[in-house]
Amino acid sequence: MQDNPQSYGTVSRLFHWLMAAMFAFMSVSAYLFTVDDEYFSLMPYHKATGFFLAVLVVLRLLWALKNAARRPHGSLIVKLGHAALYALMIAVPFIGLIRQYGGGRGPLEIGGVTVFPAAPEKIQWMSELGNHWHGLLGWALFALVAGHILMAVVHQLKGEKILNRMAGPR
Repeated sequence: MQDNPQSYGTVSRLFHWLMAAMFAFMSVSAYLFTVDDEYFSLMPYHKATGFFLAVLVVLRLLWALKNAARRPHGSLIVKLGHAALYALMIAVPFIGLIRQYGGGRGPLEIGGVTVFPAAPEKIQWMSELGNHWHGLLGWALFALVAGHILMAVVHQLKGEKILNRMAGPR
């Protein structure tokens, strides 16, 4: 269940693959918003997924910190890459939530349940922060994830069996 120097444990793997699927949906839906207005019907799902990602990334970070001494070891560049991934995985959904709260978009509702209310009136700095940074950092996260995947494949092809740490047998 816990991580060890050879591989990631069940909880880390669950966080990784669940969040990977959710971020894939977020990237596809964000792209579709730019293609045609009809895809804005996906917005409630995009927002709900973003909210759950915000919760999961905090839980994942706490789990990673708890398992830090037991995790597979990586080079400084790997650690910096993972730190950048975590920074963006935290920043992107939370900036989206800030925009939702203060951007005049109404309360965040998931399945008819109000998760948090909207600000009584639009808060300009929250709206501007979200409008400028949420999408920009989202695409930066997408690029970083693409690099993460590419490097995992490169290391695997070099015979380092890196994919087994997150996907292989325990």
